Amino acid sequence: MPPPVHVTKASDIKTSTAQTQGMIRQGAIVDLSDNISASVMIAKPHSSSAVHHHGHQDTVVYALAGHGTLVSEGGEKRQDLSPGDFALIPAGAEHQEVNDGDDEVTWIITRSGRVPEVENLEGWGTGSVK
Repeated sequence: MPPPVHVTKASDIKTSTAQTQGMIRQGAIVDLSDNISASVMIAKPHSSSAVHHHGHQDTVVYALAGHGTLVSEGGEKRQDLSPGDFALIPAGAEHQEVNDGDDEVTWIITRSGRVPEVENLEGWGTGSVK
């Protein structure tokens, strides 16, 4: 018999996963399934995450609010996300989330693992964990 359906109410979502200055990560569905997890990422105005990757986890991003940018390919590629856009970040792909604007950016993050993996790096292509 499968486990019961689980609902996480918005009022129960807490800041609980790896943090970077200016970036708020809130676990919504974490440690409840062997194969998937979900969280909310809020980027404060004029902030950016560290360069990082998500280990063996594929990541899907849904842009809920604001206008943010995904930087990848050694910092050479910038892709803007507007509300309603999706992005796929393959496992191990180095990237950075950037909010150059004056408003908060909110993205819904889904990963292919029970608990989100975040490996902050010293810089592009270093492979060195902070």
